[in-house]
Amino acid sequence: MWMFLVLVYGLLKGAREAVKKKCLQKNSVPEVLFFYTLIGFLFLIPETKGALDFDLSLFPMIIVKSTVIFIAWILSFKVIKKMPIGLYGILDMSRVLFAYMLGIAILKEKLTIYQIIGMPLVLIGLFLLRVIKGDKDSNEKVEAKYVILAVVSCMLNAVSGLIDKIIMRRDITSGQLQFWYMLVLVILYGIYLIWDRKEINFKNLKTNYWIVLLALMFIVADRCLFIANSYPESRITVMTLIKQSACFVTIILGRIVYKERDLRKKFICASVILAGIVIAVLG
Repeated sequence: MWMFLVLVYGLLKGAREAVKKKCLQKNSVPEVLFFYTLIGFLFLIPETKGALDFDLSLFPMIIVKSTVIFIAWILSFKVIKKMPIGLYGILDMSRVLFAYMLGIAILKEKLTIYQIIGMPLVLIGLFLLRVIKGDKDSNEKVEAKYVILAVVSCMLNAVSGLIDKIIMRRDITSGQLQFWYMLVLVILYGIYLIWDRKEINFKNLKTNYWIVLLALMFIVADRCLFIANSYPESRITVMTLIKQSACFVTIILGRIVYKERDLRKKFICASVILAGIVIAVLG
C-alpha cells in the first residue's frame, strides 16, 4: 500500500508541472503562487483542530522551511514559465544529488561505494542535456540563467526536505506541519503579491481553474507521501526511486500537451540519471 501511495505522489508531482504552466498562461507568477497556496491552505482547514498541540519550539524551524520553499517556488514557477516542462522535469531530478550531499554534510550520513558510483551518473545525465543533439527543428533552447535558477530551486527543495527530516523526529504530526507551513506560505506570498505592485487580474483568475486543480493535486500528493511515511515497513530508499516516476510523466505530458520536442534525448538523459539513483539508493 505504501508503495502505491508513493507512486500516486510521483505521478501527481509530474503532472503538476504541466498544470503549473497552464496556470501561468493566464496569470502572473505572484498571482498563481498566492491563490494556489491560499486554496491549498483552505483544503487544510479541517486540520485546524489540534493544530497547536505540538512542541511550539519547532515553530522557528517551520518558518525557516516555509521561507526556503517560498524562494524555491518563486524560482521554479519563473523557470517553468520560460522552460519546456520536460527539460525542467529532468533538472528537477538533481534534487536527489543535493539531498545526498546535505545528508552527508548535516546529518553525518555515511557515503557508500554505491553512492560514489551512482552520483557521478546523475551529473553525467545532467551534462548530456547539453551535449546530446536533439531534433533538427527543435525550438527548445533555453537561456542559461533559467537552468541556473532551476538548479538553485532544486537545491532549496532539498534543504526543505532536510528540515522535514529534522522536524519530523520531534513531537509533531505531518498534518500539523503541513497546516502551519502552508499558512506561513500564504502570508509570504500575500506580501510578495502586494510588493509586486501589479493590478490583480481577477477576470482571468475567475476562469483559471488550473489553480484550483494545482492546489488539490499538491495537497493530495503531499498527504499520500505523509501517509506512506507513517507505514513502519516503508523504505526511504525505495520511496526515493518511485518518486522519480514524476520525471517521465513530465516528459510525456510535455510532448502531449505542449508539443515539446527532443523526446528521445530527454528519455536518454532521464534514464542515465535514474540509473545513478538506482545504484546509489539500492546498492
